[in-house]
Amino acid sequence: MDTLIALLNDLLWGAVLIYLLIGVGVFFTLRLGFIQLRHFRHMFSVLRNSRKSDQAGISSFQALCTSLAARVGTGNLAGVAVALYLGGPGAIFWMWLIAFIGMSTAFVESALAQLYKVKDEDGNYRGGPAYYMERGLGMRWMGVLFSLCLLLAFGLVFNAVQANSISLAMNVAFGIPDWISGIALVLLASLIIFGGIRSVARFAEMVVPFMALAYIAMALVIVALNITELPGIFALIIKSAFGFEQAGSGALGYAISQAMINGIKRGLFSNEAGMGSAPNAAATATPYPPHPASQGYVQMLGVFMDTIVICTCTAAIILLSGQFEPGSGITGVELTQRALSSQVGSWGNSFIAAAIFFFAFTSIVANYSYAETNLVFLERNHKVGLILFRLVVLGMVMFGSVGELPTVWAMADVSMALMAIVNLVAILLLSGVAIKLAKDYNDQLKLGKVPTFDANKYPEIREQLEPGIWDDRKS
Repeated sequence: MDTLIALLNDLLWGAVLIYLLIGVGVFFTLRLGFIQLRHFRHMFSVLRNSRKSDQAGISSFQALCTSLAARVGTGNLAGVAVALYLGGPGAIFWMWLIAFIGMSTAFVESALAQLYKVKDEDGNYRGGPAYYMERGLGMRWMGVLFSLCLLLAFGLVFNAVQANSISLAMNVAFGIPDWISGIALVLLASLIIFGGIRSVARFAEMVVPFMALAYIAMALVIVALNITELPGIFALIIKSAFGFEQAGSGALGYAISQAMINGIKRGLFSNEAGMGSAPNAAATATPYPPHPASQGYVQMLGVFMDTIVICTCTAAIILLSGQFEPGSGITGVELTQRALSSQVGSWGNSFIAAAIFFFAFTSIVANYSYAETNLVFLERNHKVGLILFRLVVLGMVMFGSVGELPTVWAMADVSMALMAIVNLVAILLLSGVAIKLAKDYNDQLKLGKVPTFDANKYPEIREQLEPGIWDDRKS
């Protein structure tokens, strides 16, 4: 089984997904005129008015917190350590690069999710890649394929990954047996996921800002204590990314490829740009300005916060600590815990255990919300099927708590790759629509207007939309 998973990983990541991710990211970065640079400040402007909502949708801020809850998880703590161990310090550079170009991809997929959202039987907004595949492309079969991949990845495998990291961190810090952590996680998660998407959004809105700010503050303390070493760390990352450290060893090509593969793989796992996950949260929002593109800006900010800010914090903690030793066998959350403890003392273990718990637990409940939206797409709100799926999700949380890390991570990589490939193909096919949305939004912005989407201006798009979502908006 492990051999088959490894073979699939090598095929998908080494031969397909890396090139597709970079290619799509570069394509949208160019077509949108480097939107992540030109409109960097505008992302924060949109966030200032993001607390508005209505009966059908959550607020843009809640959607951002939900997507950050899923993004900011083990990829930011254990995943960065894995990338460093397998790819060297240069992997961090490739994480930055994939995040930078991925911001444009995130804009596109989230704007499309907002445009093609629908209302479910309970009157709540639902949407995401499966919905824009069905409505925008007229390919329900593609939406079904994507939904199945997402259910496997986010509903099952990723939740096992998050639970695995929590149980390991609790065992290292407090000596708590894995099975006890598993039972506790199942009980806590069930309290939230049985409340549905709005329950997840409220939980994320309360917890995510606090956990992110606390972790960033800790990283800034570490950087301040080692400020003279910081330039050398950045130089090491850049040199390793391009093989300058290995130039005389005869292993130049291998070193660069490992840094690229592991940096991009862990970067995608962390920020999820192009994977098609965050659009499921973006679609549930009532955006302000009332235009699909405004959610694109909000979710671009999510990618920036996740990888450029939080993952860099973890990398700085590890590289400044001196605990990073290639070939030592110490990686994942254990390496992050050791790194922090070496800087602040033994309580660093407890701090990382707490951070892992909050980061990974919020990911579990947010991942479930993504899966729920796609189950609704497949089953049209089948209540019994939803309850059974919730029980299966909780079962995977228990499995992950007592499973082995390498196998669980490898399964996550395969399912993530399959899902991302389907989504990237879809947004390329819908690129013309996404670019129209961006242009419409920015044309209004230049005129000093609050951008408002009027579907009547685009009859070829209007006929694809669910009635009552956008056609009742006034320009």
